[in-house]
Amino acid sequence: MSVRDNYLRIRENMESACARAGRSVADVTLVGVTKFVEEDAIAEAIDCGLTDVGENRVQEWQRKREFFARRGVRTHLIGQLQTNKVKYIVGAGIGLIQSVDRLALAEALERHCLSLGCTQDVLIEVNIGDEAQKGGVERDELPELLMKISAMSQIRVRGLMCIPPAVGAEDARRYFVRMRELYADTAALALPNVSMRVLSMGMSGDYTVAIEEGATMVRVGTAMFGARI
Repeated sequence: MSVRDNYLRIRENMESACARAGRSVADVTLVGVTKFVEEDAIAEAIDCGLTDVGENRVQEWQRKREFFARRGVRTHLIGQLQTNKVKYIVGAGIGLIQSVDRLALAEALERHCLSLGCTQDVLIEVNIGDEAQKGGVERDELPELLMKISAMSQIRVRGLMCIPPAVGAEDARRYFVRMRELYADTAALALPNVSMRVLSMGMSGDYTVAIEEGATMVRVGTAMFGARI
């Protein structure tokens, strides 16, 4: 199937999931994950209405940066970010960094933002499945990390993100429920510079379940662009 057909099917699935949950599809943002995807294929999705794209690697985002700017899409960094790569992205057009998971990274972002006189929107990545091999802050360490980041002047926490364990969609539901509860608990802290506007969870295999459980943003790559090597 073409990228256009895939995109339209994803949008239909999103609408159906929102209807089942009694939600409006307008409240869920679709991020097209463009890792290893050529510009022609990305352009096809943009022509269909895609407004947000996510890249996993700083170097690949840099190669596509001018294309994204020219097409007017909002860009997200969704992969793990090393502190030595922060200097390449702060103030350079990344709308949302979704993978902040440790104090050292937040401090590096704060320093570079201060030097450039800019602010940066971020999500805090949570290791919701307690998997040793994955990034993300542990659930019980999240409040302390948020309190420390809330004291920073240039970082704006806009919500939470997770990548659940690689299980089937229905088995992933319990992790999405935990994230929704954590999202509500975090909002109740009412910390400065911390607002729960975005709950980013759900990918190609489970985005409809994530929407049913409260996701306000889903990150879809393979289902839109096909399998990548």
